[in-house]
Amino acid sequence: MSTARHPYEDLVAHLTRTSPLGPGEAARVIADVLSYFSESAEEYVRRRHGELKARGHTNDEIFPRIAAELRGRRVAAPELSLRQLRRIVYG
Repeated sequence: MSTARHPYEDLVAHLTRTSPLGPGEAARVIADVLSYFSESAEEYVRRRHGELKARGHTNDEIFPRIAAELRGRRVAAPELSLRQLRRIVYG
């Protein structure tokens, strides 16, 4: 009988050694981080727009902020104009 290994077993072990997380919690944190960084630019724009809109921000505030955030993303997103950002959200 073979036991399934977590693809990031070394990272899970590191997190359990250096934090109060148990193995299951560490694996979930890793999955959440990987999911966050695998989000496409379009998914990120839609998600952030919804979050900021729900906090009461206007589009005039939201789109420049999202454009600045995209430049700082871990995986570089393409440079998008404010118009392109609006088109992602509204079609």
